[in-house]
Amino acid sequence: MGVSGSSVTDENGGPTEATVAAVKATARRLLVELGAAGLSPEAVAREGAWGPGEVEAVFPHRDALLTALVIDAYDTSATAMERADQAAREAGAPAGARLLAVARALREWSFANQGEFTLIYGSPVPGYHAPQDTVPPASRTPAVLAGIVRSALEAGELAPPRRTVPGPPLLLPEAVQLFGGTPGAPFSDIIERGIVLWSSLIGLLVFQVFSRTHDSVRDESAFFDYAVAVAAEGIGLTVPVGGTTD
Repeated sequence: MGVSGSSVTDENGGPTEATVAAVKATARRLLVELGAAGLSPEAVAREGAWGPGEVEAVFPHRDALLTALVIDAYDTSATAMERADQAAREAGAPAGARLLAVARALREWSFANQGEFTLIYGSPVPGYHAPQDTVPPASRTPAVLAGIVRSALEAGELAPPRRTVPGPPLLLPEAVQLFGGTPGAPFSDIIERGIVLWSSLIGLLVFQVFSRTHDSVRDESAFFDYAVAVAAEGIGLTVPVGGTTD
Protein backbone atom coordinates (compact mmCIF):
# COMPACT_ATOMS: atom_id res chain seq x y z
CA MET A 1 0.00 0.00 0.00
CA GLY A 2 2.85 2.35 0.70
CA VAL A 3 4.81 4.48 -1.68
CA SER A 4 8.03 2.50 -1.51
CA GLY A 5 9.78 2.44 -4.82
CA SER A 6 8.19 5.63 -6.07
CA SER A 7 8.79 9.29 -5.38
CA VAL A 8 6.70 10.81 -2.62
CA THR A 9 7.83 14.37 -3.34
CA ASP A 10 7.56 16.59 -6.37
CA GLU A 11 10.30 18.66 -8.00
CA ASN A 12 9.83 21.37 -5.37
CA GLY A 13 10.26 18.99 -2.47
CA GLY A 14 6.56 18.89 -1.57
CA PRO A 15 4.37 15.78 -1.52
CA THR A 16 3.07 14.62 -4.89
CA GLU A 17 -0.65 14.71 -5.63
CA ALA A 18 -0.65 10.93 -5.75
CA THR A 19 0.89 10.76 -2.28
CA VAL A 20 -1.64 13.20 -0.83
CA ALA A 21 -4.51 11.26 -2.41
CA ALA A 22 -3.20 7.94 -1.12
CA VAL A 23 -2.74 9.23 2.41
CA LYS A 24 -6.25 10.70 2.50
CA ALA A 25 -7.77 7.51 1.07
CA THR A 26 -6.12 5.50 3.82
CA ALA A 27 -7.28 8.00 6.44
CA ARG A 28 -10.86 7.70 5.19
CA ARG A 29 -10.75 3.94 5.64
CA LEU A 30 -9.52 4.43 9.18
CA LEU A 31 -12.32 6.89 9.89
CA VAL A 32 -14.75 4.00 9.55
CA GLU A 33 -12.65 1.62 11.65
CA LEU A 34 -11.27 3.92 14.35
CA GLY A 35 -13.41 7.04 14.24
CA ALA A 36 -12.00 10.53 14.02
CA ALA A 37 -10.75 10.45 17.61
CA GLY A 38 -8.51 7.49 16.77
CA LEU A 39 -7.06 9.01 13.63
CA SER A 40 -3.44 10.14 13.56
CA PRO A 41 -0.58 10.39 11.07
CA GLU A 42 1.05 7.45 12.85
CA ALA A 43 -2.06 5.28 12.46
CA VAL A 44 -2.29 6.19 8.79
CA ALA A 45 1.38 5.35 8.27
CA ARG A 46 0.93 1.92 9.85
CA GLU A 47 -2.19 1.17 7.84
CA GLY A 48 -0.66 2.32 4.56
CA ALA A 49 2.76 0.72 5.12
CA TRP A 50 4.51 4.04 4.83
CA GLY A 51 7.89 4.66 6.38
CA PRO A 52 8.44 6.98 9.34
CA GLY A 53 7.92 10.59 8.44
CA GLU A 54 6.29 10.00 5.05
CA VAL A 55 2.77 10.79 6.27
CA GLU A 56 4.05 13.62 8.45
CA ALA A 57 5.59 15.14 5.34
CA VAL A 58 2.06 15.41 3.93
CA PHE A 59 0.12 16.17 7.12
CA PRO A 60 2.48 17.08 9.96
CA HIS A 61 -0.10 16.54 12.72
CA ARG A 62 -3.53 15.12 13.33
CA ASP A 63 -5.37 18.43 13.00
CA ALA A 64 -3.94 19.06 9.55
CA LEU A 65 -5.10 15.62 8.46
CA LEU A 66 -8.57 16.09 9.96
CA THR A 67 -8.92 19.51 8.33
CA ALA A 68 -8.12 18.08 4.91
CA LEU A 69 -10.72 15.34 5.40
CA VAL A 70 -13.32 17.82 6.66
CA ILE A 71 -12.82 20.07 3.65
CA ASP A 72 -13.03 17.13 1.25
CA ALA A 73 -16.20 15.84 2.93
CA TYR A 74 -17.96 19.18 2.69
CA ASP A 75 -16.82 19.66 -0.89
CA THR A 76 -17.77 16.22 -2.19
CA SER A 77 -21.17 16.21 -0.47
CA ALA A 78 -21.95 19.70 -1.74
CA THR A 79 -20.84 18.77 -5.23
CA ALA A 80 -23.32 15.88 -5.21
CA MET A 81 -26.08 18.29 -4.21
CA GLU A 82 -25.08 20.88 -6.80
CA ARG A 83 -25.05 18.33 -9.60
CA ALA A 84 -28.47 17.03 -8.56
CA ASP A 85 -29.83 20.56 -8.52
CA GLN A 86 -28.36 21.33 -11.92
CA ALA A 87 -29.94 18.20 -13.39
CA ALA A 88 -33.30 19.09 -11.86
CA ARG A 89 -33.13 22.66 -13.19
CA GLU A 90 -32.19 21.46 -16.64
CA ALA A 91 -35.24 19.18 -16.54
CA GLY A 92 -37.43 22.19 -15.72
CA ALA A 93 -38.29 21.00 -12.21
CA PRO A 94 -39.98 23.39 -9.78
CA ALA A 95 -38.28 24.34 -6.54
CA GLY A 96 -39.95 21.60 -4.50
CA ALA A 97 -38.67 18.88 -6.82
CA ARG A 98 -35.22 20.48 -6.81
CA LEU A 99 -35.19 20.40 -3.02
CA LEU A 100 -36.08 16.72 -2.98
CA ALA A 101 -33.39 15.98 -5.57
CA VAL A 102 -30.61 17.65 -3.58
CA ALA A 103 -31.81 16.08 -0.33
CA ARG A 104 -31.73 12.64 -1.93
CA ALA A 105 -28.25 13.33 -3.30
CA LEU A 106 -26.98 14.27 0.16
CA ARG A 107 -28.60 11.15 1.61
CA GLU A 108 -26.93 8.95 -1.01
CA TRP A 109 -23.56 10.54 -0.28
CA SER A 110 -24.06 10.19 3.46
CA PHE A 111 -24.70 6.44 3.30
CA ALA A 112 -21.86 5.90 0.84
CA ASN A 113 -19.40 7.87 3.00
CA GLN A 114 -20.46 7.20 6.57
CA GLY A 115 -17.05 7.88 8.05
CA GLU A 116 -16.88 11.31 6.48
CA PHE A 117 -20.52 12.02 7.30
CA THR A 118 -19.77 11.25 10.94
CA LEU A 119 -16.69 13.46 10.82
CA ILE A 120 -18.62 16.57 9.78
CA TYR A 121 -22.03 15.90 11.34
CA GLY A 122 -21.33 13.59 14.26
CA SER A 123 -19.92 14.29 17.70
CA PRO A 124 -17.09 16.86 17.91
CA VAL A 125 -13.60 15.40 17.86
CA PRO A 126 -11.95 15.99 21.26
CA GLY A 127 -9.29 18.65 21.05
CA TYR A 128 -9.97 19.54 17.42
CA HIS A 129 -11.12 23.00 16.41
CA ALA A 130 -11.91 23.45 12.74
CA PRO A 131 -9.99 26.38 11.24
CA GLN A 132 -11.37 29.13 9.05
CA ASP A 133 -10.35 27.15 5.97
CA THR A 134 -13.31 24.83 6.54
CA VAL A 135 -15.94 27.60 6.49
CA PRO A 136 -16.25 28.12 2.70
CA PRO A 137 -16.64 24.38 1.98
CA ALA A 138 -19.13 24.02 4.86
CA SER A 139 -21.15 26.93 3.45
CA ARG A 140 -21.76 25.17 0.15
CA THR A 141 -24.51 22.92 1.54
CA PRO A 142 -26.68 25.74 2.93
CA ALA A 143 -25.90 27.75 -0.21
CA VAL A 144 -27.54 25.06 -2.36
CA LEU A 145 -30.62 25.11 -0.14
CA ALA A 146 -30.67 28.91 -0.06
CA GLY A 147 -30.51 29.05 -3.85
CA ILE A 148 -33.54 26.80 -4.15
CA VAL A 149 -35.52 28.80 -1.58
CA ARG A 150 -34.56 32.05 -3.29
CA SER A 151 -35.72 30.66 -6.65
CA ALA A 152 -39.00 29.53 -5.11
CA LEU A 153 -39.53 32.98 -3.62
CA GLU A 154 -38.82 34.75 -6.90
CA ALA A 155 -41.07 32.35 -8.83
CA GLY A 156 -43.97 32.78 -6.43
CA GLU A 157 -43.84 29.14 -5.34
CA LEU A 158 -43.87 29.83 -1.60
CA ALA A 159 -47.02 30.03 0.51
CA PRO A 160 -46.93 32.89 3.06
CA PRO A 161 -46.28 31.73 6.62
CA ARG A 162 -49.07 31.60 9.17
CA ARG A 163 -46.81 33.17 11.77
CA THR A 164 -43.48 34.99 11.69
CA VAL A 165 -40.50 34.83 13.99
CA PRO A 166 -41.39 37.06 16.96
CA GLY A 167 -39.21 39.99 17.88
CA PRO A 168 -36.20 41.33 16.00
CA PRO A 169 -34.35 39.28 13.33
CA LEU A 170 -32.28 36.45 14.76
CA LEU A 171 -29.72 36.31 11.96
CA LEU A 172 -26.03 36.97 11.71
CA PRO A 173 -24.90 39.08 8.73
CA GLU A 174 -23.23 36.05 7.13
CA ALA A 175 -26.57 34.25 6.85
CA VAL A 176 -28.22 37.25 5.23
CA GLN A 177 -25.33 37.61 2.80
CA LEU A 178 -25.46 33.92 1.84
CA PHE A 179 -29.16 34.24 1.01
CA GLY A 180 -28.68 37.49 -0.88
CA GLY A 181 -30.51 39.88 1.42
CA THR A 182 -33.60 39.85 3.61
CA PRO A 183 -36.90 39.62 1.70
CA GLY A 184 -39.81 41.86 2.55
CA ALA A 185 -43.07 40.85 4.20
CA PRO A 186 -44.65 38.33 4.36
CA PHE A 187 -41.39 36.43 3.83
CA SER A 188 -39.13 38.53 6.03
CA ASP A 189 -38.26 35.51 8.19
CA ILE A 190 -37.62 33.11 5.31
CA ILE A 191 -33.91 32.86 6.13
CA GLU A 192 -34.64 31.73 9.68
CA ARG A 193 -37.09 29.21 8.27
CA GLY A 194 -34.45 28.06 5.80
CA ILE A 195 -32.06 27.39 8.66
CA VAL A 196 -34.76 25.27 10.30
CA LEU A 197 -35.10 23.33 7.04
CA TRP A 198 -31.33 22.87 6.81
CA SER A 199 -31.00 21.65 10.40
CA SER A 200 -34.01 19.35 9.95
CA LEU A 201 -32.38 17.76 6.89
CA ILE A 202 -29.10 17.12 8.70
CA GLY A 203 -30.91 15.81 11.78
CA LEU A 204 -32.96 13.45 9.62
CA LEU A 205 -29.79 12.15 8.01
CA VAL A 206 -28.18 11.62 11.41
CA PHE A 207 -31.18 9.53 12.43
CA GLN A 208 -31.05 7.44 9.27
CA VAL A 209 -27.28 7.01 8.93
CA PHE A 210 -26.97 6.07 12.61
CA SER A 211 -29.95 3.66 12.34
CA ARG A 212 -32.42 5.56 14.50
CA THR A 213 -35.38 5.10 12.14
CA HIS A 214 -34.89 1.55 10.86
CA ASP A 215 -36.95 0.07 13.71
CA SER A 216 -39.74 2.65 13.38
CA VAL A 217 -40.62 2.78 9.67
CA ARG A 218 -41.00 0.11 6.96
CA ASP A 219 -39.45 2.12 4.12
CA GLU A 220 -36.71 4.51 5.16
CA SER A 221 -36.28 5.99 1.68
CA ALA A 222 -39.97 6.81 1.40
CA PHE A 223 -39.98 8.16 4.93
CA PHE A 224 -37.02 10.38 4.07
CA ASP A 225 -38.93 11.91 1.16
CA TYR A 226 -41.98 12.44 3.36
CA ALA A 227 -39.90 14.06 6.10
CA VAL A 228 -38.28 16.44 3.61
CA ALA A 229 -41.73 17.38 2.36
CA VAL A 230 -42.96 18.03 5.90
CA ALA A 231 -39.90 20.13 6.73
CA ALA A 232 -40.36 22.14 3.53
CA GLU A 233 -43.87 23.07 4.59
CA GLY A 234 -42.22 25.28 7.18
CA ILE A 235 -40.96 27.57 4.43
CA GLY A 236 -44.17 27.31 2.45
CA LEU A 237 -42.75 25.03 -0.24
CA THR A 238 -44.57 21.99 -1.63
CA VAL A 239 -42.32 18.99 -2.23
CA PRO A 240 -43.67 16.20 -4.46
CA VAL A 241 -43.63 12.78 -2.83
CA GLY A 242 -44.58 9.34 -4.01
CA GLY A 243 -42.14 9.07 -6.91
CA THR A 244 -39.20 6.77 -7.22
CA THR A 245 -36.64 6.80 -4.41
CA ASP A 246 -33.86 5.22 -6.45
